[in-house]
Amino acid sequence: MFKRIALFLATNIAVIALLSIVCHLVGVDQWAAQRGMGLGGLIVFASIFGMGGAFISLAISKWTAKMSTGAKVITEPRNETERWLLETVRRHADKAGIGMPEVAVYDAPEMNAFATGMSRNNALVAVSTGLLQQMDREQVSAVLGHEIGHVANGDMVTLTLIQGVLNTLVIIAARIVGRLIDSWLSGGREREGEGGIGYFVTVMVLQIVFGLFASMIVMWFSRWREFRADAAGANLAGRASMVSALQRLSANHGETSLPQTIQAFGIAGHLATGLKRLFMSHPPIEERIAALQNAR
Repeated sequence: MFKRIALFLATNIAVIALLSIVCHLVGVDQWAAQRGMGLGGLIVFASIFGMGGAFISLAISKWTAKMSTGAKVITEPRNETERWLLETVRRHADKAGIGMPEVAVYDAPEMNAFATGMSRNNALVAVSTGLLQQMDREQVSAVLGHEIGHVANGDMVTLTLIQGVLNTLVIIAARIVGRLIDSWLSGGREREGEGGIGYFVTVMVLQIVFGLFASMIVMWFSRWREFRADAAGANLAGRASMVSALQRLSANHGETSLPQTIQAFGIAGHLATGLKRLFMSHPPIEERIAALQNAR
């Protein structure tokens, strides 16, 4: 668990540091500091970087998922299992009122599946070989219903919007506080241009700190949407099948080989306790089962 948290922090630090350097090189800070631009200029550029980066990630999400997992899209079914997968996804998609997603299989030992894509009618649903080997068809159908639920609910777009807004706020907040601290360090003197070393270091540090708090909010939404997707899976494939699939997923013991960039889109995620739960993309399976069993 420590290694996973360390990897999470290292990845966030690297991304935020790169963002700070790029903003610095292209003149975001200089623009924000120019007289007449002020906060307005900062908001414009922060929005470009914050929202733009999030939507670029969404736009290439299908390609990224295929490349990172080695998922093979089923164009022509090669066997009865692939034919059944296509028919089941098509049936769920029709019932949910969305366009037929691409269907893919990727090689992984654990039971997992994910959905991603730019919109409700331009999505990808992929399942692991481990899931096909270790679940019966009713359980697999429920998992596919869960993923179709994510697509139908527009979870990918909503998550991107939340991430983009939070990215923008992190950029703005870090730079405003950075200006205040830089002004204090310089004795209240007005600096020309982008500010001193105190400004740059403060912005770097605060973007990491604020970015971690933003990640907590994103992960809270990710956990919440899992309950909705479970409900969708129960509606499309039957509550008993969805509960059975979740019970079977507990055998994964919280392990997943999905790349970090798409772990939040899988049906199963890492386990954690205490404060580490704030960074979980999925709620504990027992809570998800209880929510289904208590639903009316």
